[in-house]
Amino acid sequence: MNNPNPKSILCNPKKVRLTRIRLLGSEFRSYDFLISRLFVIQAECFIWRGLGLFFTNPKRNPATGEMRSRRKPPCAAHLIILILCSLLLSTRVTARPFVLVLSQDDLKDGPVDESPDDPSSVADWDEFGESDARSDDDLDPGSWRPIFEPDESNSNSAEEFPINPQLEEYYSSVRKMVAAVSDGGRAMEDVASEIESAAATGNPHAQSLLGFLYNTGMARERSGAKAFMYHHFAADSGNMQSKLALAYTYSRQDVHDKAVILYAELAEAAVNSFLISKDSPVIEPVRIHSGAEENKEALRKSRGEEDEDFQILEYQAQKGNAVAMYKIGIFYYFGLRGVRRDHAKALWWFSKAVDKGEPRSMELLGEIYARGAGVKRNYTKALEWLTLASKQKLYSAYNGMGYLYVKGYGVEQKNYTKAKEYFEKAAENEEAGGHYNLGVMYLKGIGVKKDVKLACKYFIVAANAGQPKAFYQLAKMFHTGIGLKKNLPMATSLYKLVAERGPWSSLSRWALEAYLKGEIGKAFLLYSRMAELGYEVAQSNAAWILDKFGEASMCMGESGFCTDAERHQRAHSLWWQASEQGNEHAALLIGDAYYYGRGTERDYDRAADAYMHAKSQSNAQAMFNLGYMHEHGQGLPLDLHLAKRYYDQALEIDPAAKLPVMLALASLWVRRNYANSFMVDLIDSLPGVYPKADEWIKNVVMEEGNATILALFVCLLTVLYLRERQRRQAAPGGGGGGGGGVAPPPLRPNDNGAPLVN
Repeated sequence: MNNPNPKSILCNPKKVRLTRIRLLGSEFRSYDFLISRLFVIQAECFIWRGLGLFFTNPKRNPATGEMRSRRKPPCAAHLIILILCSLLLSTRVTARPFVLVLSQDDLKDGPVDESPDDPSSVADWDEFGESDARSDDDLDPGSWRPIFEPDESNSNSAEEFPINPQLEEYYSSVRKMVAAVSDGGRAMEDVASEIESAAATGNPHAQSLLGFLYNTGMARERSGAKAFMYHHFAADSGNMQSKLALAYTYSRQDVHDKAVILYAELAEAAVNSFLISKDSPVIEPVRIHSGAEENKEALRKSRGEEDEDFQILEYQAQKGNAVAMYKIGIFYYFGLRGVRRDHAKALWWFSKAVDKGEPRSMELLGEIYARGAGVKRNYTKALEWLTLASKQKLYSAYNGMGYLYVKGYGVEQKNYTKAKEYFEKAAENEEAGGHYNLGVMYLKGIGVKKDVKLACKYFIVAANAGQPKAFYQLAKMFHTGIGLKKNLPMATSLYKLVAERGPWSSLSRWALEAYLKGEIGKAFLLYSRMAELGYEVAQSNAAWILDKFGEASMCMGESGFCTDAERHQRAHSLWWQASEQGNEHAALLIGDAYYYGRGTERDYDRAADAYMHAKSQSNAQAMFNLGYMHEHGQGLPLDLHLAKRYYDQALEIDPAAKLPVMLALASLWVRRNYANSFMVDLIDSLPGVYPKADEWIKNVVMEEGNATILALFVCLLTVLYLRERQRRQAAPGGGGGGGGGVAPPPLRPNDNGAPLVN
């Protein structure tokens, strides 16, 4: 593979695009307000017109003698608009990725020479490094893992190597705190006192926990200053989670020179967890809600071995289905969908799948033997399996083979030329690992000319494909100004992205498991801890639990369970933090809360501020809301021209908003040309109808299949109308004779006195 041309790479967005950190950020499209009003209006018209056919007496057309209903029948347009509104109401959330394409000016010329780095430096980059002496607990001291994932295999060794009494006291406090979120009251206050006593002795993990209590206001009066102080003490003594909390605090305050140092250290620890620990953290940043509703599809995929789909797959695997064997092995190897990671089971299923002719298992067997995961490390076997996989056109296997040749494992000696060839084969087939490893070779000058600029381009391609180590390398470049222009905010964001994949991210898995078991208080506690560390998904989930479950959220306040005021204030704070990290829907929810007075006093000014915040993230819904507020002079000056501008911007950003924007523009036209007419009064009266109609739509129409019943009811009315019309047309005299109808008029005679005959 020839060295790519710099300009050709940078001009090809399919090859070089760097996602600018807002990976969790999405653009939400709902327009529920206007569409709900339209739905209600059309439903009323359709139903009343339909019923009017049967409850009003028909009258005769004087010209033709045909009997007709006094009311107009519902037309097809009503039914089409009803269906369209139902579809728009059911489609609430759509995500749009935010992508940055780096230009040539963003890259800086780095050294290009013939001298490779000292081969010993390659150890910093080893995917298959020695991992026996390291664990996630070493990388994350004070982790809550012993509470939520106790290692039963170490129960015997605990007698030979007793746990540090100070650490045992800390874990005892954590267990009591987890239990207290269900008991509340005095129990939580006693636990907080124990934690405070332990923190006073200098226990860094207890200090970190006490900082968390002060930050959230659990059993202690909320104090950002005290939270910062205790986290600072804990971070100085090596507590990684407090370092993450401080880094997030600094980044929110735009103190990037301090935030970048902390995030760099945390990102390095996270990368070490990828490279060193056999059991790298299982990250499950599942968003348990979709807008205002529970995200049932995401939760369905996270039920673990009790999941019906998993059980069916396991049954098929036991019956000899090779593909099912491979998929079961994947679940156990990576710990996906809530399944507890088990390398021994993964090895067994992959071996069975290979025996049945499943080639994809060969590559993973090679990786297992190279890592020594669930089996004794054997580089020779690893190379054999990877070679077999590569012959089956599994191009990612070339990446593993290149690793072995770089390190000289399982081969006679190191061979950088051959390693580069394998990495190029992987890269040519769009394998992110191949791009990343080529970048490392050019960055360090391993078997090639050192070329930092070219290395940067490879890292960009790998990062765009989601390779976390590539983000780490780019962060270092932005941090140091080597290969890229120095940019501390960008470096901070990239470091943060990598740091959030560290061992402490296991909190997300434990929180999700608790939520699925119905342990809402425990789930809220864990999501709150992650929210303090800066995880946007956790902030969003914790806020949603507070709004959705209310008192059942087991929210702990300053004294006992949260009051309504404490709960709403905490939810607003969490939504606001999530909105700062690119969650536009969070800002919209804050705006809606102030606009409608949900959980707080109605405040149009604050609602406008929240919508402005969402608008700054190019959110079409926020622009639509701002236009509406300008149109009605709510929280913003009455300005029809500015309202139209916001409506136009909403349509420009989101073409899917065409229907509500056109209706809003029609409302503006009526308001401008018929300012004092009854039509304006009618439009202004609709917002009072909306809350009840919206609640009825959510509770009756959109829930429990009632939308289907409503659709069937509409269809039934249509059929009855058509049958009645057909019956009337078939009746003597055009459908008016017989029964209680009015007698037809006499036929007009001709000139001879005889009746006219057709």
